[in-house]
Amino acid sequence: MAELLIKSDKIIQNIDKLNVFLEKHNLEWTLVAKILSGHTDFLNKLLFHPAVKRLHSVADSRLSGLKRIKEINPEIVTMYVKPPAIDSIKTLVTYADISLNSSFRTIEAINAEAKRQGKIHRIIIMIELGELREGILREKVLDFYKRVFELDSIKIEGIGTNLGCMYGIQPTYDKLLHLSLYKQLIEAKFNTVMPLISGGSSITLPLVGKPSMPKTINHLRIGESAFIGTTPFDGKKFRDLSIDTFEYRSNIIELEVKETSPDGVLTDGNIGHTADEMELGYDKSYRAILDFGLLDVDVQELTPKDSKIRFAGTTSDMTVYDLGPVQKEARCKYKVGDKIRFFPSYMAIARLMNSKYIDKRFI
Repeated sequence: MAELLIKSDKIIQNIDKLNVFLEKHNLEWTLVAKILSGHTDFLNKLLFHPAVKRLHSVADSRLSGLKRIKEINPEIVTMYVKPPAIDSIKTLVTYADISLNSSFRTIEAINAEAKRQGKIHRIIIMIELGELREGILREKVLDFYKRVFELDSIKIEGIGTNLGCMYGIQPTYDKLLHLSLYKQLIEAKFNTVMPLISGGSSITLPLVGKPSMPKTINHLRIGESAFIGTTPFDGKKFRDLSIDTFEYRSNIIELEVKETSPDGVLTDGNIGHTADEMELGYDKSYRAILDFGLLDVDVQELTPKDSKIRFAGTTSDMTVYDLGPVQKEARCKYKVGDKIRFFPSYMAIARLMNSKYIDKRFI
């Protein structure tokens, strides 16, 4: 079976390094742990580590993940990082201390359920700043806040925004300044204090400590940079974080010399997809079939560690790679039973962690 190797010590070191960096700049942060898919073994190690105790909270985009976190360590402050569905409000209030919200109807339902459970539920109101995902329109902020402020089982923890996730809109000084201005307006008009201005995710990290980020931004929600050491701002490694935190290994289940082009009448009946046409410069090659497919991960999110290996095609549960041309002077360095190793992207890891057909091994 294909396996995902998780280098847990390096991930925890990343969290510790982010703690030091962000504390230096007076920022709190939430660890977005959705990539783990509620994996018990790692959460048991992670949630009691001193590095995690310094965090503002731990978040997930699945309520089942938050339930697992609370079952393992009830002392952890949990955050739900997408607007909740109304039919899941009871579970939300039970397992999430904080949630991101942009619908008043949903917040009313949370308020009613929180009252039934004898709790005060904390929310961050999300504001639309151009990404066109969750967030209320800027001109509605004051009226929206006024209505929420009247609910007695809701506490507004702050305001926030989402950038970079759907269209890739980059955070800029002007966009983040809008959050600061709305915080000032709300606090002045309603004589209140909102603790947090949540300025986005890992995409905002490269702005920290620079003139391009207003000093009033005091909270970030970080997943990618903590777990794989990169930032979607430029796709590169962030500072001294480790990028060697996960490795994907798949087994060669067949290895034969085959033609590099299919033979026969092509139809639309295939369920997978193949590599774009490319000039290989040879008619026959070593073709390896690996034991994973579309059900497990998007091959576009995997990079072979052996740079000579090329993707050929994939189906639901098998994937083919071209290992190079047949040469009389040399044998193929791989054989059936060997493993092909990959660098998985953040999204690849999330899908692999979620697949019950992929072994997870902590090293």
